[in-house]
Amino acid sequence: MNWIAFQNYFTAHWIELAGFLTTAVGIWLTTKRLLICWPVILAADIFYLIVFYQARLFSDALLQVFFIVFTLYGWWHWWRGVRQDGEVRVVPLSLRGWIIGLLAGVVGSFALGGLMVYLGASLPYLDAALTSFSLVASWWEARKHTANWWLWIAIDGIYIGEYAYKALWLTAVLSAVLVVLAVIGLRDWQRAAKAA
Repeated sequence: MNWIAFQNYFTAHWIELAGFLTTAVGIWLTTKRLLICWPVILAADIFYLIVFYQARLFSDALLQVFFIVFTLYGWWHWWRGVRQDGEVRVVPLSLRGWIIGLLAGVVGSFALGGLMVYLGASLPYLDAALTSFSLVASWWEARKHTANWWLWIAIDGIYIGEYAYKALWLTAVLSAVLVVLAVIGLRDWQRAAKAA
């Protein structure tokens, strides 16, 4: 790839690049349980809302709207916890929480998938399933459950293939980076839980 082609690619895909960078930094800050992660993630949510809408991945675009809500909630919830406890404390997820979360993910996959077929979205059921389970993982993350990282590892692993198929190469690479960051987050949050 010559320099002009490289420059043209990034000029055409600058929103995806901005989403890539803010997502990677935001998730890395989340692994460290730093409150500043939330405004960075909010910027990433907005960038990717645009990217996915343009790629006709409507479930992913809708997911970004929910991410914006979860990001605002997570920011508030973590801030409140830091104010009360002096740090972001990790909270265990009960077996009941696991079951309810995973069932919600399955039900959401089918419901959203049917809607996406009707709307003519690309990869309607796969995208809907990833969106649905991403909402579960986001809820667990906002509630400070270590289990969010297990779910993100699985989700982002599958997203690599979806984004490669849609030629969203930066986002496919980002998903691979997010798998690594989720493993780091899992390790760090498990250590924090044991230290508490």
